Amino acid sequence: MSNKLNDLRNLVRGRILLPGDDGFDKARRPWNLAVEQSVPAVVEAADAADVATVVRYAHARGLAVAAQPNGHGATPDLDGAILLRTRRLNTLEIDPAARHARIGAGVSSGSLQAAAASHGLTGLPGSSPVVSVAGVALGGGLSWFGRKHGWVADHVTAFDIVDAEGRQRRLTADAEPDLFWALRGGGGSFAIVTALELALHPAPHLYGGRMSWPAQHAPDVMDAYRQITATAPDDLTLWLDLLHFPGSAPMIAIDATYLGHAATARTLLSPLDHLPRPFTDSRRPMQVTELGTITAEPTDPGAGSSRGELLTELDDRVAKTLLADPIAPLMSVQIRHLGGAFARPSETPHGPLTEPYALYLFGVPTDPATAEAVTARQRALTDALPVRGRKPFTFLSPGETPADAFTPAALDRLRGLKRHHDPHNTLRANFPILS
Repeated sequence: MSNKLNDLRNLVRGRILLPGDDGFDKARRPWNLAVEQSVPAVVEAADAADVATVVRYAHARGLAVAAQPNGHGATPDLDGAILLRTRRLNTLEIDPAARHARIGAGVSSGSLQAAAASHGLTGLPGSSPVVSVAGVALGGGLSWFGRKHGWVADHVTAFDIVDAEGRQRRLTADAEPDLFWALRGGGGSFAIVTALELALHPAPHLYGGRMSWPAQHAPDVMDAYRQITATAPDDLTLWLDLLHFPGSAPMIAIDATYLGHAATARTLLSPLDHLPRPFTDSRRPMQVTELGTITAEPTDPGAGSSRGELLTELDDRVAKTLLADPIAPLMSVQIRHLGGAFARPSETPHGPLTEPYALYLFGVPTDPATAEAVTARQRALTDALPVRGRKPFTFLSPGETPADAFTPAALDRLRGLKRHHDPHNTLRANFPILS
């Protein structure tokens, strides 16, 4: 295969790495180092023309291409595809009057926030500033501000793509609406996105931060969380975290953001003031560029094992189940409040999120025995909880498929579009729609 790909070096401006080249092993690794990606080549595209060249090359030779800026959602099932890195596609243009951004496929959420903030605007960022905006949008996108504005994908107004035959095209709701619909949350099976255009939103004031307590106060903190989220306005988002970091005692935390004035936020969060004194409280007026500091997720690659679900309720029984036993060997169990705009009509493959809470379980598989124990604990906990069974595409983990994310009708439509637009399966996604 390496000999077959050697002549590709003369066709693209970007860097090509083959097995045996210095840097190949590092380049093929995804963000999640627990996932092993076996690929015949890595192409670091210099621009959209490089992307088109690689796809035409693969299409003509019966090869496959898998695009990843960083590989945050990577799986080991790339089936020998050429790994196409798009992180150098970093165009970022803000039109403040139109509240609109043009974003290259390699642009991170943090970079978009920094550019938008200078105009008093914001995108729809999640917990990590290092994920790509394009990757988030292709998976639907759950944001800190989703209760106010819904899915990230709902705010994409155009895609620049390379199709399965290597043609550069532009998609909008009016130009090829079916393919446009599929890319707004259906994953990367249908085309390679080289840039997208996204509506921005005003963010004149933001209040947020984390409060944390020793695990002994978990029942009281859980009660306060349920009380606040039961009546929270759409501008307020709360996540509850059961945490057990290596070398530290278990604790419980509440992360919050409020799109508005600090005084109003403090009033809405006042039930937290009646809890035992927290040992940390970082809540304050903040900039939209600082959202990553709330959960302080790692910004460098590392190994991890995650599972996401949707909770249909958070009543007394569910709360008791969540708190009955230590979460170990998991590192975190997070409950995100949904509702608001998430539950309203959505022109995405997933549609509205009618479940009130999302559940996310994370552990670090330091060795095979720990990996097995993490998976077993995730399974046991979700089996004991009222989960929907269907989950956001962006929550899929290795071993799951798009059938776990979409309704049968949406999945049939997506599969039909894949067969029509890529009959030879040239383009491979992390979670293939035809799996």
